[in-house]
Amino acid sequence: MMIESLLHECKKNNTQAQEQLYKLLAPKLFAVSLKYSRNHEEAQDNLQESFLIIFEKLKQFNGNGSFEGWAKRLVVNYVLQQYRKQGAFLELVSDKIPNVEEVEIDDESVTMEFLLKIIQELPDRYRLVFNLYVVDGYSHKEIAEMLEITDGTSKSNLARAKMILKEKIQKYNTAISRTK
Repeated sequence: MMIESLLHECKKNNTQAQEQLYKLLAPKLFAVSLKYSRNHEEAQDNLQESFLIIFEKLKQFNGNGSFEGWAKRLVVNYVLQQYRKQGAFLELVSDKIPNVEEVEIDDESVTMEFLLKIIQELPDRYRLVFNLYVVDGYSHKEIAEMLEITDGTSKSNLARAKMILKEKIQKYNTAISRTK
């Protein structure tokens, strides 16, 4: 119930309540922002801007579903909006979807840090589609609507992202094998 009273106070523009809400949600929402941003600094900027939107639109939250889920959606939408403004999706035209085999990941050799690093190094359009589909479970139809692209383009970009990741993981595994 603490979150409900916090939200009630935030709706009254109580700055102390807003600060508490920020401290409560910032770590989780930063992780969301980082997943879709190019780097740590951009993720921090996107988080700050997203919180401004969260506080601005707080009165629109009607209590259906979780507040955290609602706030997460606002963060994702804000970051995607920034990419659309930058024209990150203008060159997305492809009807040929490369066939990519699944990658074998050796839990002992590939660290989570390495995986996060190589995902973040993907070109924007590939990283966004990969995270939306693989990490957050959106369908290609939903991704197409969110990014204003076609389903086929979403599928193609996912396949290309997987291909790049597969190559990087294979190079990493080869380098690790040589050191053993």
